[in-house]
Amino acid sequence: MKTDIASQLQFFVLLARYGNLSAAARELDLTPPAATKRLSQMETRLGVRLVNRTTRSISLTAEGETYLHHATRILAEIREMEDAVASSRSVPRGLLRVNATLGFGRTTIAPLVSEFAKRYPHVEVQLDLTDRPVDLVESGIDLAIRFGSLPDKRLNARRVMSNRRFLCASPAYLARHGTPEALADLTHHHCIVHRQNDDAHGVWRFVHGDHAEVVKVHGMLSSNDGDIVLGWALDGHGILVRSEWDLAKYLESGRLRVVLPEFVQPSADLFVYYPNKRNQSARARAFIDFLVERFKHVGFPAAA
Repeated sequence: MKTDIASQLQFFVLLARYGNLSAAARELDLTPPAATKRLSQMETRLGVRLVNRTTRSISLTAEGETYLHHATRILAEIREMEDAVASSRSVPRGLLRVNATLGFGRTTIAPLVSEFAKRYPHVEVQLDLTDRPVDLVESGIDLAIRFGSLPDKRLNARRVMSNRRFLCASPAYLARHGTPEALADLTHHHCIVHRQNDDAHGVWRFVHGDHAEVVKVHGMLSSNDGDIVLGWALDGHGILVRSEWDLAKYLESGRLRVVLPEFVQPSADLFVYYPNKRNQSARARAFIDFLVERFKHVGFPAAA
């Protein structure tokens, strides 16, 4: 039975995404020999080689890159067409692919997806967690949930929650080492560094009124995991930059205190962003509205 063109396009996009025939085959519920045969048939029909094969992975040829570019665009247009046709239906349904960061996605977004699934049982949600931003179109992701500035200004976005960032430390650390009274004092303190993506290591940027200031900090502990560095701050190892969302319960209980409250980092507001507002699917609109509703009443204790 001849494979339809949309299935071939989907197969090739998955192949390029995973870089592995076996992984693409598993995603489509094919056997590896069937996937190999499908790729061979495509190359024979087109008269060009689309990929370079090794024993463990594949890489795209120049022709394969061209095919991928057009395949991604065509599949996006097919989905947009189907969503436009189905948008008149009152009940959201179909597949929704959502991306979020690892820690926040696991502790907060995953439970919200569970809630959403109970409210909208006809929507199939695939939740992927990655700390690095993803290319929504190329990855086939419908929505991404991220703190801070948007990685691509061409994307559409909706603010879900305002979220400032502050310096904080445990009372035990401040009792031992004193409370900094100016940003320059941070150079003499133990600072805990959260390494994020490509941010400069140990460089903290602050806003004070209309002025921006930069401080190079030092410390014995750093990690790329936000929960780990927060735990170290709670254990009294030093001063940390953290957002209101993470600090709220510890400020309220007194386990952490904000220091230099007049100096804040650039905001880490929570956004949900998406590639195309035109003909947005009912399921995507429902999920965005659901997030905004759930975060609407989030309140934080005073920072000072």
